[in-house]
Amino acid sequence: MSDLELNKKIVVEFYQTALDGEPEKAADTHLGAEYLQHNPGAQDGREAFVGFMRFVRGRFPDLRLHIKRVIAEGDLVVLHSHMDLEPGNPANPGQAVADIFRVENGKVVEHWDVIQAVPESPANPRGMF
Repeated sequence: MSDLELNKKIVVEFYQTALDGEPEKAADTHLGAEYLQHNPGAQDGREAFVGFMRFVRGRFPDLRLHIKRVIAEGDLVVLHSHMDLEPGNPANPGQAVADIFRVENGKVVEHWDVIQAVPESPANPRGMF
């Protein structure tokens, strides 16, 4: 397995485990000693990551993550995902999310994201995914 494929695998496992309700396991297995956060609503570090994931899951207990694309270049992995916050609720079609993770020595050490609400009535027929 190439380094790029390994980094993709690490990031997908990390994120899915965290959003499936096991952020401690995700952090223990995949976070580096340092975890830098660029989301303005989240703090740096393991404990902050676990707390943030617990907050999100507490607010949206049925949340489902649908990863649509995984792109890797160098030490960066990008996930393009549909975060379905309330599955089955047409009034909340969720969010389109682009998460960027930096991997160093097999561990996730940095994160950026761009989040956009999925519109109920888009201006074009292609959708966001």
